[in-house]
Amino acid sequence: MTRFAFVAATAALFALPAAAEITINDAYARVASPMAQSGAAFMGIQNSGAENDRLLSARSDVAQRVELHTHIADGDVMRMVEVEEGFEIPAGDTHMLERGGHHVMFMGLNRKLAHGDEVAVTLVFENAGEMDVIIPVDLERNDVTGEMGGKAMDHGHNHDHGHKH
Repeated sequence: MTRFAFVAATAALFALPAAAEITINDAYARVASPMAQSGAAFMGIQNSGAENDRLLSARSDVAQRVELHTHIADGDVMRMVEVEEGFEIPAGDTHMLERGGHHVMFMGLNRKLAHGDEVAVTLVFENAGEMDVIIPVDLERNDVTGEMGGKAMDHGHNHDHGHKH
């Protein structure tokens, strides 16, 4: 537990404000099971600047494809879909990437992710540019928002999926 707390503190240390005043808070990644072929990252993206920004994309060598995703209802099924236009980060506000909502999706994992591992991710913003973030893997966290209530999950097959600069 102390190693994990150190990793989380280190991740927060790397999230220093950039020129565009974007800060990453409380980032963590997870997989559904040890054999999962995909995973996701969640975080708060704070924009303390005077202008809106937009998270356009994300990259990581942890997976074959990295995409920005959200959940949509399709009848009784919740589906994850890519959000090609990215996520707006309003000026003076925090945009949450959270379970059951917007998130960074890792598809075709290149390695297994275990509790306490770290994932290097580059976030690409319209105004702030590129930001490298080290995200701890936390498989014990239980802060599900947008609870799926037993609905089936369809993750379509048409997807490829720190510190600041």
